[in-house]
Amino acid sequence: MTDRKDRLDGLAIGLMTILCLTWGIQQVVIKIVADFVPPLLQAGIRSAGATLAVLAWMLWRRIPLLDRDGSLVPGLWAGILFGSEFALIFYGLTLTSASRAAILLYTAPFWVALGSHFLVPGERVRLLQWAGLGLAFLGVILTFADRLAAPQPQELLGDALMVGAAILWAATTVLIKASKLRLVSPYKTLLYQLAVSSLVLLAGAALFGEDFDIPLTPFVIGAMGFQIFAVASVSYLAWFWMMTRYPVSRLSAFSFLTPVFGVLCGAIWLDEPISLALLAALILVAAGIYLVNAPARAQR
Repeated sequence: MTDRKDRLDGLAIGLMTILCLTWGIQQVVIKIVADFVPPLLQAGIRSAGATLAVLAWMLWRRIPLLDRDGSLVPGLWAGILFGSEFALIFYGLTLTSASRAAILLYTAPFWVALGSHFLVPGERVRLLQWAGLGLAFLGVILTFADRLAAPQPQELLGDALMVGAAILWAATTVLIKASKLRLVSPYKTLLYQLAVSSLVLLAGAALFGEDFDIPLTPFVIGAMGFQIFAVASVSYLAWFWMMTRYPVSRLSAFSFLTPVFGVLCGAIWLDEPISLALLAALILVAAGIYLVNAPARAQR
């Protein structure tokens, strides 16, 4: 029996800080590697490698894979949504900054709350949550307003793709909450997402004529290894493990550190400017999503 906790202890805080830092760094790594590996191919290799790693881990742990649990169809759809999300993320990062991408992508809880209100029974949005949704939405508007001060069409498109990715991320979450996937092992759900998305992304790379002849330099191999093992395998498995031990609402609130790390990493490694408007947008989004999760925390 898993020993459930009612609050985050030192282990959880330490692990969540490492996970948020890892997820913040990944935006920078994706953007740098895009100079050597096309976006859809990069995302497809990431998912394919992580599929093998997670499958090996599940077999080692003897987690059931082939049970007739009614999860196949929603699992396939979750994989398609997951693959489409990362197609937008990887392509969007070739057009916009990693800092802005981190803020816009982590508006996903905003879209999750909105979708759950209409599609998931028993998850109606309360007044305090609506206030949080309003703040987060103002943050998104401010992010775009900052870009409009010096309009570059490709950068605006990149920002829009990141918002689209956040919506697809939310759609995947709502699908899981509203389908048979909520009853199966989260590790099996992760495997659906990785396996199906690898096929979707690699097929997309071939369809759009991306160059499969990539340079196998130590940097490219190391960067792809980081994405496959540190991000898409270990960090996702750790996240799901933590969800079985700690309150999900508290973990979700802690994950607001990710866009903070993303903005900082973009400034440090890519020399991306951090304007006052961008900082204000980050604060609004974080505060808004914090309020969205506040009622759930109060009930624990």
